[in-house]
Amino acid sequence: MSDRDTAIEAAVFRRLLAHLDERKDVQNIDLMNLAGFCRNCLSKWYVAAAEEEGQSIDYEAARERVYGMPYSEWKTKYQKEASAEQLAKFNQTQ
Repeated sequence: MSDRDTAIEAAVFRRLLAHLDERKDVQNIDLMNLAGFCRNCLSKWYVAAAEEEGQSIDYEAARERVYGMPYSEWKTKYQKEASAEQLAKFNQTQ
């Protein structure tokens, strides 16, 4: 992979994070139900990718990178209680 490819992928990742930041109305459970991944998954992938590169990144630090703020703050401000329908769909796909 070239440096240019890496730069492009990094730009796409930054755009994805910006898009998710603009769409705080989209709940993680909706992402999981529709796409099979959520902001927490991205955080875990971030930690795993860092480890593959020999870097140690704390999960909460990765979450802060993905959420744009500490997870506890995001959760308080933006996370809504999952509906029975959302939970049922989530449990079907797990």
